Amino acid sequence: MDVRTGEPTPPIELAGTELRLQAHRVTVDDATRARLAAVCPLDDGDGVGGDADLVEHGRDWWPLTMAWAVAGAVPARPAAVARPTSAREVAAALAVCNEAGVPVTATAGRSGVCGSSLPVHGGVALDLCGMAGIVAVDHESLLLDVRPGMFGDVLENTLRADYGVTLGHWPQSMALSTVGGWLACRGAGQYSTRYGKIEDMVVGLEVALADGRVVRTGGAAPRSAVGPDLNQLFVGSEGTLGVITEARLRVHPLPSAERRSAWAFPSFAAGLDVCRRILRRGATPAVLRLYDDVETKRGYALEDRHLLIALDEGDPLVIDAVMAVVDDECRAAAAERLDDELVARWLSHRNDTSALQSVIKHGIVVDTTEIAARWGALPALYDDVIDAMERIDGMLAVSAHQSHSYLDGACVYFTWAGRRDGDGWQDDFYREAWDTVTRIVLARGGALSHHHGVGLNRGRFMAEALGPAFDVLVSLKHALDPNGILNPGKLGLPSPFGAPAWP
Repeated sequence: MDVRTGEPTPPIELAGTELRLQAHRVTVDDATRARLAAVCPLDDGDGVGGDADLVEHGRDWWPLTMAWAVAGAVPARPAAVARPTSAREVAAALAVCNEAGVPVTATAGRSGVCGSSLPVHGGVALDLCGMAGIVAVDHESLLLDVRPGMFGDVLENTLRADYGVTLGHWPQSMALSTVGGWLACRGAGQYSTRYGKIEDMVVGLEVALADGRVVRTGGAAPRSAVGPDLNQLFVGSEGTLGVITEARLRVHPLPSAERRSAWAFPSFAAGLDVCRRILRRGATPAVLRLYDDVETKRGYALEDRHLLIALDEGDPLVIDAVMAVVDDECRAAAAERLDDELVARWLSHRNDTSALQSVIKHGIVVDTTEIAARWGALPALYDDVIDAMERIDGMLAVSAHQSHSYLDGACVYFTWAGRRDGDGWQDDFYREAWDTVTRIVLARGGALSHHHGVGLNRGRFMAEALGPAFDVLVSLKHALDPNGILNPGKLGLPSPFGAPAWP
């Protein structure tokens, strides 16, 4: 088994360690600590990482909490960090915490941007970084067995160099995030139109339940009809229903060729329509990204244009046909052909997050709200969100791009930034901005999230977004985790430890 791993990347420098989320915090008594230490390596603040390690396990890449960090505060803090190295140790640690009524928050890269991995009620942070590595690769069946703590860049580099295959999953957080995090939040990579989102890649899981049982879901044979797909019960559950300890994923041969093109449109709606037409004809280029005029000017120095970049990779015969459809539809819409170098420019900076930290350090609150909606709803939804966001007091900039396309619709990112005067303005401004976007999206039938997940930040919208189906999710939570120890405070689920501290 290949055990090259990677490690978490701190989001921003901490100016202090004051606790910001004033939720009910659960401590871990000496007897429970002793039981945990007997089944799993445990750090209670006196170990190798010391107190600083507990602090780091209380934060992630949620942009609002990065603003708190600059002001000297961290959102949360676990009472102890458990560091399992096997599914058996995960299961044993969960059994101990379940019996003791101690909350457990599974963590690894802590790269989430919605607070999914924050231990808001203290308890135990279950650090899965020690559970890394490739277990096996089946070349004939193109299947990968991998452990959840493996970081994305290490995984992809190893697959390419040692096995001659690719997962095709390229999130912006590639070097910051892990396999388990992708699965927990239903992540998407930048090449998702060709390879799919993570839920399209997973064929089987190993999951530790709250009471210490370990179950396997799917993965034995392709496209089985053995009841409901239990994989999808845990993919996207953000650690609230079980802890993923291994995954079987689909991989692909390394692409032998690549094609690129770039185009400009007079409006965002015109670009969206061409993307729709491309997918409607059965073409699935790996990348089909459309930027509105604001983002086109900011990122590519082009005035009054809406930039579309297209890229595909794979067998030359296949991708030539796909890109011929892209060219055909763009020309039919009288789009302006631009230099392919614009695609290279995107590739060179697509995973750069340095601008986020720089803006936050200058006292500006910034975030991205990614949503998904049907093609028929997207043009008006875009107009309504941009108009409403620009009218928020203190809003400095708002823009959007379409990043993931499907036959029935697409994902659109809204990026926004603002600043107000007065004490405590960050939380109020942030809440107003998120409320504004989300109300419009839900009113137009859009999805609350496309791939960033729900976590703590979006939890207040879950009951509205799911309607009566939310009660089904609550029932599943109670059946699989009756004591409510698994990642309490997330997905808007009720918790025995009290209401979440945000908003």
